Amino acid sequence: MLLRTASARPRIVFMGSPEFALPTLEALARHYPVVGVVTQPDKPAGRGNRLTPPPVKVRAEALGLPVMQPRRLSDPRAMAILREWNPDLIVVAAFGQLLKPEVLQLPRYGCLNVHASLLPRWRGASPIQYALLHGDAQTGVTIMLMDEGLDTGPILSQRATTILPDDTAATLSRRLAQMGAELLLDTLPPYLEGELTPRPQDDSLATYAPRLKREDGALDFTRSAAYLARQVRAFDPWPGTFMPWRGARLKVLAAHPVEDEPSPGPGVRVAYKGWPAVGTGDGLLVLDRVQPPGKRPMPGDAFLRGARDWAATSAP
Repeated sequence: MLLRTASARPRIVFMGSPEFALPTLEALARHYPVVGVVTQPDKPAGRGNRLTPPPVKVRAEALGLPVMQPRRLSDPRAMAILREWNPDLIVVAAFGQLLKPEVLQLPRYGCLNVHASLLPRWRGASPIQYALLHGDAQTGVTIMLMDEGLDTGPILSQRATTILPDDTAATLSRRLAQMGAELLLDTLPPYLEGELTPRPQDDSLATYAPRLKREDGALDFTRSAAYLARQVRAFDPWPGTFMPWRGARLKVLAAHPVEDEPSPGPGVRVAYKGWPAVGTGDGLLVLDRVQPPGKRPMPGDAFLRGARDWAATSAP
């Protein structure tokens, strides 16, 4: 890829936190002067609740880049550091905070966002999960000039990809992360040269993907088996999906629908061809991989052999 010089070499501050942001950070660091990185504070994680840095912090430090982790970017100390870095451009990818006007107005080229959807569809924190959950045939990435709204800024460029039948949030996120980095590198030269005209979003077509909570992973068996199978894929790896089992939670790691099989009733557990299954509002949900409480993940048929009380009935 040939990158232009002159105005195509701005001082860039990068803002991001999770794995999704890493390809964009790495691409920028290869081609532009990245003068600073802003990411979320370390958070407790794992069984020991040890403070764990976000992936962007780890990668930025490995690249030798200055890192700042403010709880709020609007804090006076954070703003002072940002002004010291004196960016010409701010690039954001899954940062997790809305930018205030004082930040948006700081760099002369503005603030660009690498967003994991074809805006205005799926504005918000969980666009990958909602595209999967709602059975979208395709999704993609958008490079957007940020404003004060939630993913409402004008669009510079977009690139689409087909959602595969076996895609999970994890696999789709990895693909979109790489696409976003590549699209950003393709977009920056003409944008910096003033050759791109941002186009406003059509707000009448907007849909929203709010931040997910752990309890969103509960499987509601009054819904269809097809919807629940999409939910399992959409919420892998987080927040995961689960159902009640022996007074605790059985994690459902993989599942598929059998839509032409009559349901014994929402939530009714059955054995289906040697596999655990649950009746839904429409069809059966077959559990391909599960994790019982306190145990390792296992195939559904192995789980069924040890769960003699799983099914009151059996489907052929």
